[in-house]
Amino acid sequence: MSSTTSEQSTEDQPDLKRVMGPGLLLLFIVGDILGAGVYAVTGRLAGQVGGIAWLPFLVAFAVATLTAFSYLELVCKYPRAAGAALYTHKAFGIHFVTFLVAFTVMASGITSASTSSGLLSSNLLIGLNEISGAVPTGDTATLLVALAFMVVLALINLRGVGESVKFNVVLTLIEMTALAIVIAIGFVAIGGGNGALDRITVFENPDDKGLFAAVTVATAIAFFSMVGFEDSVNMVEETKDPARIFPRMMFTGLGIAVLIYMLVAVSVVAVIPAGDIANPQNPEAGILLDVVRVGAPNLPIDSIFPFLTVFAVANTALINMLMASRLVYGMASQQVLPKALGKVSKRSRAPWAAIAFTTTLALVLIVVVRLQAENTVVAALSGTTALLLLAVFTIVNVTVLVLRRDPTPEGHFRAPTVVPVIGALSCAYLLGPWARLEADMIQYQIAGGLLALGVALWAVTVVVNKLTGTDPTQFEDVSQLGG
Repeated sequence: MSSTTSEQSTEDQPDLKRVMGPGLLLLFIVGDILGAGVYAVTGRLAGQVGGIAWLPFLVAFAVATLTAFSYLELVCKYPRAAGAALYTHKAFGIHFVTFLVAFTVMASGITSASTSSGLLSSNLLIGLNEISGAVPTGDTATLLVALAFMVVLALINLRGVGESVKFNVVLTLIEMTALAIVIAIGFVAIGGGNGALDRITVFENPDDKGLFAAVTVATAIAFFSMVGFEDSVNMVEETKDPARIFPRMMFTGLGIAVLIYMLVAVSVVAVIPAGDIANPQNPEAGILLDVVRVGAPNLPIDSIFPFLTVFAVANTALINMLMASRLVYGMASQQVLPKALGKVSKRSRAPWAAIAFTTTLALVLIVVVRLQAENTVVAALSGTTALLLLAVFTIVNVTVLVLRRDPTPEGHFRAPTVVPVIGALSCAYLLGPWARLEADMIQYQIAGGLLALGVALWAVTVVVNKLTGTDPTQFEDVSQLGG
């Protein structure tokens, strides 16, 4: 960003082009929710609660929908593309709290992309091995490909590639095609007598937890699959008549996503016995590939499906890292992170320092978690993503109540008061250790480590600003956090 551009007022800038009607917005929301979630968590859910794996998806959907009410009221009241950080700043006006929310959202993008890297590397190696029969698929190979994938994302990011709505539509259709294959295989197996539909009412828990405790743990796992809807608020300035179509498309998109998830879960438990679900052939690749292999052994779909999975998660990971790097760049520009992280390439105009910082964080996370023998990269980082966003969602549900002091424009969406209250309590409850297995305690360590790094960088920046006499902008325009 040149100095001339940065000094121009908002009024001097043209409005973003409103290109998204109801159809494109719906596909954007559905595609953003589907992403890597269903591939990452379905097997773990079935391993925790047995045949009722569809239930945690339903509960996670209910909690996400409560929070969606709050996002919809706020996005209609404040139609700017800064999301949770903007709402927090308007509600509390405390710079450090705004910083923490922005950094938490950034960190969730890194952990989400790192989750996708684990899924992508496993499925890519399996797919290539199906073709050649000579590609290694062990832990070392999976780790190396995951790290290489993150580097490739950084190189793409450095070229200044932005999000294309039309490209998102294509990838969403690929995602839905892959999941439709799983659902079709499951129901064909059931119809042909090779699947047991009665399993979907069977509750099984290897840790001997009661139904409520087991479903609570499974819901915290499933929540990773429902995140993504909140990203759509960043498209509000490019949506036609957002106050009218945003609520309808948000709820429709959430409904479509949870319906697909529940049908996938039913297909999984109907085709594969519970014991095999809890111990998939390749935990990093996800259980859906096993469904394809078991349910359609005479069809060559199993050689194609891993590549569909690669397409399904790659774009999500790119969007995650684009978002994370732009947030770091924005915070550096606002002088609440070290100024060096705001450096921009003169050639591509991409924020190269922020890209290097976020990519390095992702690479370290992948390696560190891989060294934890009791957990997988996918399980640990998908759970950490959910943990970070549950904290953000708790705050968003509170801010909508605080911001009731600002009148809601006539005719705009307004959530019933009880909804954000229940939403805040539900998200806060799922943040607790009772919603996690013993092996998942690493999620708190990862989240705490990321936030501690952010606070340390913030503190260093404050000290440097004082020593150099710099007058930081401190979120004067939160809507510009994305860079």
